[in-house]
Amino acid sequence: MKTKPTLSLPQRGPLFSRASGSAFVLALLAVCMLVPVLNLMVPAGHVLHMSDFAVALVGKIMCYAICALAMDLIWGYTGILSLGHGLFFAIGGYAMGMYLMRQIGQDGNYKSHLPDFMVFLDWKELPWHWALSDSFVATLCLVVLVPAVVSGVFGYFAFRSRIKGVYFSIITQAMTFAAMLLFFRNETGFGGNNGFTDFKRILNMPLATPSMRMVLFVLTGLFLLGFYAMALALVKSKYGRVLQAIRDAETRVMFSGYSPLPYKLSIWVISAVMCGVAGALYVPQVGIINPGEMSPANAIEIAVWAAVGGRGSLIGPIIGAFLVNGAKSWLTVTAPEIWLYFLGALFIAVTLYLPQGVVGLIQRLRQGVGK
Repeated sequence: MKTKPTLSLPQRGPLFSRASGSAFVLALLAVCMLVPVLNLMVPAGHVLHMSDFAVALVGKIMCYAICALAMDLIWGYTGILSLGHGLFFAIGGYAMGMYLMRQIGQDGNYKSHLPDFMVFLDWKELPWHWALSDSFVATLCLVVLVPAVVSGVFGYFAFRSRIKGVYFSIITQAMTFAAMLLFFRNETGFGGNNGFTDFKRILNMPLATPSMRMVLFVLTGLFLLGFYAMALALVKSKYGRVLQAIRDAETRVMFSGYSPLPYKLSIWVISAVMCGVAGALYVPQVGIINPGEMSPANAIEIAVWAAVGGRGSLIGPIIGAFLVNGAKSWLTVTAPEIWLYFLGALFIAVTLYLPQGVVGLIQRLRQGVGK
């Protein structure tokens, strides 16, 4: 008597392998212990001292790495190339910037309870959308909720209409460009082309101190590692397998009884919120937020980081963000006139010769050595 074959679903393994778990712990120790010790305790003249500039640079790049990780979830694992994530990054940054502007109080140039740019424009009171900007808790909620709502409304209509491919990319870039033009206008109450700057305090504590800079650095590192662990859990789950199936053959997924809409919409919103959090962490460390963060070039750069590091690998986009922005920091000082040419050439080279990015290249080299 023949027995019917049983269908066994793949078992969910541990979140981290031994090697990746060790690397995660080392990164956690570096963020929480090593960097603070090298910056705050090692004397400035010592060879092991980590300067304030280096701390600020790495903190800024970690914010970019969160955006690259978010891009990998939507592009690398779901097959949706977004050129609008710069908008969500800027929204989170502006939400935090509004709170930081309110924290200035009457220490501005005009000694007014209104931000300096509003006094300059002869505003008499705060606009309605600044109503909650004096509350840190409300600001944290807005950092999450506003990118979630904007991305959710846009994504629902776009995915329901089955817009995909290059058309979706163009629409997201157009949305970001339209928002940039809106934020450039003085009457919107977002500081016009100058944006927000001259921040002084956060939670009534001064920003421009080594200890506060280190607190922001550690928080950024913890959020990056936390988002990485969350993304890894998502892609290893059944939810993640459906996302990858949508990337590879969306029509077959529909024939299998799955509706792609809730999966695409949910990962789209998750990635947008990640960018919003990255923007909120970025602003107090860099000290400025303006509409230039929504420029098409910035949105394309996020895709470049993911492509250079290696799409569909999670760790690849993080590596790509550090490599590209590290090179940018060096080239803009030594040879600023060639930076954009270098970025374009890098993207073309990766597209033609390294489709799996740096991570794919490392894997091929390891396989070659192992033979």
